[in-house]
Amino acid sequence: INAEYMGKDGTKKSAFTNFHDICKSMNRSPDHLLAFTQTELGTTGAVDSNNCLILRGRFQPKHIEGLLRRYVTEYVQCAMCHSLDTKLQKDSSSRLYELLCTPCGASRTVQPIQSGFTATMKGDRRKARQAAN
Repeated sequence: INAEYMGKDGTKKSAFTNFHDICKSMNRSPDHLLAFTQTELGTTGAVDSNNCLILRGRFQPKHIEGLLRRYVTEYVQCAMCHSLDTKLQKDSSSRLYELLCTPCGASRTVQPIQSGFTATMKGDRRKARQAAN
C-alpha cells in the first residue's frame, strides 16, 4: 500500500492524495480509517473535497505506510488464512466490530478504535486560557 504524498499544505499540514483509493482497495469506510489514523498519530485531520487526507502536522509517507500496515493486520487481514478479502461489521447487540473472512468463513472480533493522547498546540492552549479569563 503506497501513500501518495502530495506535500505540505501550508507549514503545519500534510496532504495525501490517494486516501479514497486506499479505502476502496481495502473495502473499508474512509471514516473508520480516518479515525484510526487520527488516533494512532495523535492529531486531527479531515478528508477534503478531492478525497485527499489532510493531517495536522508534518508526516512522511513512510510513517503513513507503517500506519496502514498496522491497520491491515488489525482490521483487514484474516488471522486464519491471511486473506485480505474480509468484511468489517458492527454487531448491534454487543457493539463490537467483527471481522468476517469471505474465503474461509472465519470470524473474530477486533478492538474498537479508542482515542489516545492528543497533543495540544500552542494556539489551543492560548485560546483555552483566554476563554477561562
